[in-house]
Order: sequence, then structure tokens, then C-alpha cells
Amino acid sequence: MTNSNEILFSQEGRVGVITLNRERALNALTVGMVRALDAQLRAWETDRGVKRVVIEGAGDKAFCAGGDIRQLYDWGLAMDPQFLDFYREEYLLNTYIKHYPKPYIALLDGIVMGGGVGVSVHGSHRIVTEATTFAMPETGIGLFPDVGGTYFLPRCPGETGMYMGLTGARLKAGDAVYAGVGTHFVPKQRLPDLKRALRAFDNVDEAIQQYAVPIDPEIFGRHRGAIDRHFLQNSAENVLESLRSDPSDWAQKQADIVKLKSPTSLKICHRQLRDGLTLDFNACMRLEYRIVNRIFTGHDFFEGTRAVVIDKDMAPNWQPATLGAVRNEEINAYFDPLPEELPV
Repeated sequence: MTNSNEILFSQEGRVGVITLNRERALNALTVGMVRALDAQLRAWETDRGVKRVVIEGAGDKAFCAGGDIRQLYDWGLAMDPQFLDFYREEYLLNTYIKHYPKPYIALLDGIVMGGGVGVSVHGSHRIVTEATTFAMPETGIGLFPDVGGTYFLPRCPGETGMYMGLTGARLKAGDAVYAGVGTHFVPKQRLPDLKRALRAFDNVDEAIQQYAVPIDPEIFGRHRGAIDRHFLQNSAENVLESLRSDPSDWAQKQADIVKLKSPTSLKICHRQLRDGLTLDFNACMRLEYRIVNRIFTGHDFFEGTRAVVIDKDMAPNWQPATLGAVRNEEINAYFDPLPEELPV
């Protein structure tokens, strides 16, 4: 059964299989894919013949590289309400996956970013491979780590989530498992065997354990102490200052990375992750919907997307241009309640 050629659905024994099928676009999510995925998950939830769900991406390069940013950019410039419709439906889908009553197994083989994180990390099992690259790079395009980042990033060990959110760091498999965004490492060549086991075994965990192997972190193995020290600071400005005061090559490189991001996005990210630690999942999603509504009427998302995705000059003109120029009152407004909140 297929809803569209962008996303494919099939049933293999007791397993409902979802394939994100925009290989040339790195399986980036469209609104049609979001709607089809939501509808199919609801059908499978009440189907006694489906005991678990597996989601994967077509091709070898990506599970899902995010949302369809070019389409969102066009909608936003035109002030088209479809911009906010997409985020509303995406966030509702993320929330549904978080509370999905059946095992939901994401095969994160290849690139996993942004919207791809939202349709995977909230499921019960997240399988990474040696080909996995996991990142939340939103501050680099004037956005913020959404799709539930408000919830899961502050629950990563120590300050690793704040580090991921502010820098957009790209994690390989070992760091993804260390951070908790991946639950198991399975070598890529064993994925076909794992899929067969998921059809054959009654117990999902037993099926996965047949092929999961230990893996050590890279970034977090070497730099966890420095990450906790620098990213524990009480503001984005102080994080940057702390990094600048550390003469190590690693800290100086992180400072250079942070300085390239949208100052407004950095301040939003810092506050959302601190706030998110004390909020339940649904409250985090309501908060993200408030923020993205204000992003829609702002400057930096459209300028960042122009510079990174459209023109690719990699020279965004952020407004304001520095962290010090971003007033806290401006940031507070992103977090204010909406007349019509996300209905979760």
C-alpha cells in the first residue's frame, strides 16, 4: 500500500514498514509525507496484525536530512500560511510518535538531521550504523533545534545537548549512542539480518540484541569535560566567552563555529533547552510552536536559508549581528503564549 511515491508503506509479516522515498532530496520531509505518515501510523495503531513499525530512508546517503527547507523558504517569503501549517502538522506528528503505543524502530543509516530527527528520535528504538551522521544544525540557518529538541537535548548527558544545539555538531554512531539519541549500534552490513529478525522475533529487544555491538564515543570521549565546563554557562554570551578563554585548539574551534551562527537563534536555543529540562514533552512542543510562529515573522531564518541553502554564499547577514546586540526582551517575545496554541 502506498500513499504517494514520496513515502512508501508496506506490511512484512507483523511489521509495518515506512520508507521515506525522496532519495535525490536526501529524503527531506514534505507536508504530504507528514500527513501520510500520520495517517498510516494511526491505521497501524489499531491494526492487530501490526505489532511494530520500522521506518527507514531510501538509498545509502540519508535516513532524512530534514524538512523541505526550500519550500518552507518560498512559503515564508510569500507569507503563505502553509509555512505554519507544515510546522503545526510536523510537531503534532512528533508528539504522536513520542506517545506511540507500539514499538517504533528507526533505522538511522546515513544523514539524520532536523525533521528526520523528529520522526525518529522519539520512537522506542533508534538504530545507528557506521554511516550515521546525526545533527541539529538549525542555529546555522536562523532557526532553532525544534522537532522535540527542547525535550531531548537537555536530557542528554551533562551539557552534551546544549553543545549539540548551539554548535550544530555532527555526531557519528558512537557519540549518538552516548548521547542517547541512538539506542543501539548495528553494523550496516547486518541491517538486512536485523530486518528479518524484527519480522521473526516476538520480542523487539531480543531481535536487536542479536546484532547490536558496543561502540565508543569520539567527541564525547575526548571532550566531555570541556563540553560540560563551557556549555554549562548561564547564557549564550557566557558560553562563547568561556570557549574564547580556553586556549585549547578544540575550544577555539568551537568558539569560531558558534560565532558563525545566528545570534538570535543562539539565545533562543540556550533558553529553550534550559526551560525544556523542567517541561514535559507536550509542553516542549507547545513552546516550539510559539517560537516558530515568531520565526515566521522574523528575519534570520530567511536570511540564513538564503545564504546556506539558496545562494550558498555562506555569508548570512544576521540581524542583530552580535549576541550583545540581541536584547533579552526580544527573546522573551518568542516564548510568549499564542492566541491559538499547538493542540497537544
